[in-house]
Amino acid sequence: MRVYTYSEARQKLASVLDRAESTGKVLIRRKDGSTFALTPEQDGRSPLDVPSIQARVSTRELVEIVKKGRRKTKGRGRRG
Repeated sequence: MRVYTYSEARQKLASVLDRAESTGKVLIRRKDGSTFALTPEQDGRSPLDVPSIQARVSTRELVEIVKKGRRKTKGRGRRG
């Protein structure tokens, strides 16, 4: 983990922020020895929150597609 002095962090703020984003955390140390952690803020969205698509598939067709896929994999066993 990279440790920056206060002066260095102030002069290279954009680089420090990029480093924190890529590594998850950087430390900034003052002259008096106190250290502060800089971490990127977590995105509040769920990774399952994806944009929807417009598909012209009826519920019946979708159910048939799923059933067909299940028939193809039946008997193969589960991998895990």
